[in-house]
Amino acid sequence: MNGKIRKDRIAKYLIPKLEDEFLFDEFSDNYLNRCGLKDVLSGVPIPVKKTGIGDLSALNVAKNMAYVMGCDINFRYAESYTKYIKRVFKDGFVPYFLQQGVECAEKDDYEGACIFFRACIQIDPDNRDGFYCYGRACKDAYENGEEEEYVGRFKAESLEAFEHLTLMAKDFDKGFYFLGFGYLNLGLYIKAKLTWERFLELSADKDMREEIESLLDKLVEPCRIEEGYNAVISGRYEEGLDILETYKTDRRFNSWWPLRYYIGIAYKEVGRNSDAKNMFLETLKLSPSNIDAMKELVDIYSSDGDEKNAEKYRNKIRIVEGNIELDRQDRDKLQKHNDEQGNDKPYDGEAENDNTDNGEACKEKPASLLS
Repeated sequence: MNGKIRKDRIAKYLIPKLEDEFLFDEFSDNYLNRCGLKDVLSGVPIPVKKTGIGDLSALNVAKNMAYVMGCDINFRYAESYTKYIKRVFKDGFVPYFLQQGVECAEKDDYEGACIFFRACIQIDPDNRDGFYCYGRACKDAYENGEEEEYVGRFKAESLEAFEHLTLMAKDFDKGFYFLGFGYLNLGLYIKAKLTWERFLELSADKDMREEIESLLDKLVEPCRIEEGYNAVISGRYEEGLDILETYKTDRRFNSWWPLRYYIGIAYKEVGRNSDAKNMFLETLKLSPSNIDAMKELVDIYSSDGDEKNAEKYRNKIRIVEGNIELDRQDRDKLQKHNDEQGNDKPYDGEAENDNTDNGEACKEKPASLLS
């Protein structure tokens, strides 16, 4: 077993499927000796579907193992399962399991597709199609999700999959195509621009090229605004203002609270406190729970000797922070309840959730699945 526990953003949504569908048992030593598998599976619990207890063919055993690994990437027997699958099926299992994931995606079962694709990239970490399909399935999951945390976790997982894909397959155009959309959704316009420019260097697909060229035309000003943000963040306040003030009254960007916020920061740093105060107040109209803007207002009001308004925003900060803490406690209670409900599970999973990260899925079959 690999002792390293990997953070898993979406385990909380997938592991319950495992607990609902499987029982665990062990093969006898006699059976393992006959099959030459004792070195791999001795003392290892084997997943058996509750609805298919009588069907323990080699293929079904492998499918069940892979499904478990896809639900829980930190499952303690994943290494043994991988050895079994590779010994029995050599290189033939991953393409088959990829196809299972594609079929789930075609039925709009995006979480199921994620499970299959996660298993594939555990068994074969160099499999390009596995990462591509996983990124797309996560993308579809969050685009069809509603709850904020769910959307955030699958969005982060999708972005990470496409980032990894572009590093491992530097000439694969569709990796850059989808990664660009991931950056765009996060407001990382310069990264989206650079990523799509690389896509255009690689792709010969006429329709996709036209789509991206049109989007790049629309990114010119958002990229310029992001340059202004970066100038302010880097302490080049006058340079940042030269860029950002151009867009302050532009109606196309009148809902962009970061534009107001960074103009406010720059004003404050160059001594224009009154203008800065107005920008932070506008920021709060667009983003009412923005603690950073409130803290800036506290500083400005305090420096102006206006303790009444300074205290007003201190109180607002305490209220917002208190609500955030209550939300965190509620999530912790729910997680504890779910953990307690799962204490009788027939395996000792070791999933760890990553709490720091808060479209069409793979309906197009990857090329390797068509050959």
